[in-house]
Amino acid sequence: MSKTCLQVESGAVTWDLVVTGSGGSAAAAAKGCLEKIDYSVVDVSDFYPNLYTDYCVGSDVFATVMAWNTDKYGKPGSPGAPSSWADFWDVKKYPGTRAYRANNVDGALEPALMADGVPPEKVYEVLSTRKGKERAINKIRELKPHITVFWGSGAQQAQLMKDAEVDMSTGWNGRFDNAKKDGAKVGYTFNQALLDYDCFAMPKGAPHKEVAMKFLAEVSKPQYQANLPFHITYGPTNKKAYAMTTASKALVESLPSHPKNVPLMLPVSLDWYAKNRSEATELYMELMSE
Repeated sequence: MSKTCLQVESGAVTWDLVVTGSGGSAAAAAKGCLEKIDYSVVDVSDFYPNLYTDYCVGSDVFATVMAWNTDKYGKPGSPGAPSSWADFWDVKKYPGTRAYRANNVDGALEPALMADGVPPEKVYEVLSTRKGKERAINKIRELKPHITVFWGSGAQQAQLMKDAEVDMSTGWNGRFDNAKKDGAKVGYTFNQALLDYDCFAMPKGAPHKEVAMKFLAEVSKPQYQANLPFHITYGPTNKKAYAMTTASKALVESLPSHPKNVPLMLPVSLDWYAKNRSEATELYMELMSE
């Protein structure tokens, strides 16, 4: 979202809408870079709670998970298979190479704290202090000698696992499911995953604001979201989409927003990202440059 804010700050806004992670939109909104969504035009009455804000309309629900090579460590749920962030960090029990997020702090610090023993419900409380952020950074620093790739996109996550270039990686559940369809020996767990969503946001001063708002109203309808699971295993934000989808029971139950999966995960705190993303990014970028 930094490019969005640059356009706004320079007074040369050319984009009407951007697709971004919820944390990025929260931080951009806090800086005054986004237009408020007109909910008299965009109907979110059938959305799940907490999947939209004044400045962001949720488009899909995803999870940041730990994934691994199943030939090396076993299938999810099998005896001895990894099941927590502590396992991701345990290079003695699970020797091998790792991949982690590059140059973007979204979803990077929370796993480190859980690996360091912080209960999920306390993660954002700890991360709200500089000492807590430094604790997370130091935990990643501890693992860094085993991180052979820092990934920069979802496509790269999938390719890393398809090519068996790394043994474990953080990333987005849908990307790993698509990699598995393409033959990758990859599995993951929703345990301690980060429950998050992507959203549509509008830069402050968007040149075609009214048309863009009508577009948001259209794509938020359940008949469009009902088709999402056929393309990637991310959940709809509109509740009615679940009743409309023709996806199989197994496919629906594999979505991160399914009721059986939600309790396993840590919901991302947008309040934390709005208040702390800048400082956290600064510390993370220092780590990347070491």
